[in-house]
Amino acid sequence: MSEQNNAAVSGSGHGLALDRSVVLTAAAGTGIGFSAAQRFAANGAKLTISDRHERRLEEAADQLEAEFGVRPHTVPCDVTDQAQIDHLMDSAVQAHGRIDVLVNNAGLGGTASVLEMTDEQWSSVLDVTLTSTFRATRSVLRHMVPQRSGVIVNNASVVGWRAQAGQAHYAAAKAGVMALTRCSAMDVAEYGIRVNAVSPSIAMHAHLAKVTSDDLLAQLSAQEAFGRAAEPWEIANVMVFLASDYSSYMTGEVISVSSQHA
Repeated sequence: MSEQNNAAVSGSGHGLALDRSVVLTAAAGTGIGFSAAQRFAANGAKLTISDRHERRLEEAADQLEAEFGVRPHTVPCDVTDQAQIDHLMDSAVQAHGRIDVLVNNAGLGGTASVLEMTDEQWSSVLDVTLTSTFRATRSVLRHMVPQRSGVIVNNASVVGWRAQAGQAHYAAAKAGVMALTRCSAMDVAEYGIRVNAVSPSIAMHAHLAKVTSDDLLAQLSAQEAFGRAAEPWEIANVMVFLASDYSSYMTGEVISVSSQHA
């Protein structure tokens, strides 16, 4: 990794989220959510992180406190439950006075052909990946609309645009996240609220490696122009950009974070 890339993944930041109250869903573990928490913390944010795994959530908070000297506010949350989502938002406001940024990172994958896919497989992926994004967006807007400001950053995927066998449920959910991003942005623009999304191709982390075959990971990485998967922090950096004033004229956009061949 180059010196420039080492700096990007280290604790240094540029104050892009200084003193902003940021809520992140599915922020525990090793994936994009935790990397986003690190990058927002490095850029001065006041963090509220959530996850349905309480032990991993506290471990993530421990690591962030050790790295940045400030412990994030933690709220266990199952994003399939509206009451828990509402509690997450209310708790973040109680802790930090307001919510400036929401990162909807929660998602559920899986591989199944439509020939054998069950209703339960379809519904669970859609519920966690798409409907939870809607639930959290609706909930946080209760706080953002009165303050007439705020930013929502959603996590989509290139499979919302591109076909991949065995991914009909996940692709449909992520395409839905893209459409939700565009339409909700129009609904709230008059209140000074922006809604955008990142669309990664493949970001390598421990959980993905556990649930995906080595052959498929190699195939997906080979499709990238750089011949490798992204690191989660490379996706997180774009999330921070979309949450910052550097993207102040962007709303309803879905930004591809990918090196796939055209």
